[in-house]
Amino acid sequence: MSTLADFGDDLGPAKVIHVRQPAIGLRAVLVVDNVARGPAIGGLRMAPDVTLEECARLARAMTLKNSAAGLAHGGAKSVLAGDPRMPLADKERLIRAFAHALRNESDYIFGPDMGTDEGCMAWIKDETGRAAGLPVELGGIPLDEYGATGWGLAHSALAAAPFAGLKLAGARVAVQGYGAVGRHAAQFLAERGAVLVAASDTKGTVADPKGLDVAALGALKAAGRSVLDHGAGSKLGVDAILDADCDIWIPAARPDVVREDNAARLKAKLVLQGANIPFTAGAEKMLAARGVLVVPDFIANAGGVICAAMEYRGATRKQAFDAIAEKLHANTEAVLKYAAAGKRLPREAALDLAAREVRKAMGRRRFGLL
Repeated sequence: MSTLADFGDDLGPAKVIHVRQPAIGLRAVLVVDNVARGPAIGGLRMAPDVTLEECARLARAMTLKNSAAGLAHGGAKSVLAGDPRMPLADKERLIRAFAHALRNESDYIFGPDMGTDEGCMAWIKDETGRAAGLPVELGGIPLDEYGATGWGLAHSALAAAPFAGLKLAGARVAVQGYGAVGRHAAQFLAERGAVLVAASDTKGTVADPKGLDVAALGALKAAGRSVLDHGAGSKLGVDAILDADCDIWIPAARPDVVREDNAARLKAKLVLQGANIPFTAGAEKMLAARGVLVVPDFIANAGGVICAAMEYRGATRKQAFDAIAEKLHANTEAVLKYAAAGKRLPREAALDLAAREVRKAMGRRRFGLL
């Protein structure tokens, strides 16, 4: 098991809480990375193989993401071990028990993430009084339903395309992980003239160089079916998405899907990281050496947390989406210009900019509070 020494530094983590209730099979972790900018906001991820190390890495990504987005929030993440497709009553029991155990943890505001949705946030709000990404009937702006993260990715693409020598109109797009984030990103990019040529989920990949029907694929996923049920295109294995002949490649699934051993397979000119920590550091360096522009996760996929933070303060959907469009375009452009001026990777430039603001906030807190 990883120790705190493996991922701790001057920014955090500020707090790590393990929650276990063997009688109901509850095994979960909360990592509050940094609260210098305000109470931490970050999603609850549910998967059978989540780890402390993954949670800590994701919590740090949230610290940087919230800082880069200019939000008055620190970063945190929580993970719960379990199959998110388990019977709903069992899932509710686990999530409510985890939330109840953290009911007095005022440094943390839950949000949805992989394996959780607005219904889960409703259970958490009932237990703790603190959650974002709520159902509409509770005053929320459901992230999965409206596609806030995908909306942000589209606007990040608008800003990044010129740096990669691309125009969105006619650009060929491949999406790895055609779920809530991926399908909305494809939809918003298609509205700007891009063409979806490949999409994957846990069952496999569907590809067609002439273009896939984004609306039809979205309907399939909304109905709980696979992209392989799409009537057109070639049906391929899950990893075939790495070989898609495309201009823009969007990872929107699990961490570390692109590594040193498979990065050479990507053919894109531009990568927009829709998932959190989807590439290893070595893979990003390999791609940069080939001239592939990679917009890092905590810049490109910040639409969801911007929406959640604004919802938490009572903003409307329009106000949130307008803010996402403005912030994602400006932040992407600023990072890529800063990276080009310093002749370094976009991630290095983004880390510098975001961490600088976190440290400024820490300097204004008593004892340099994390």
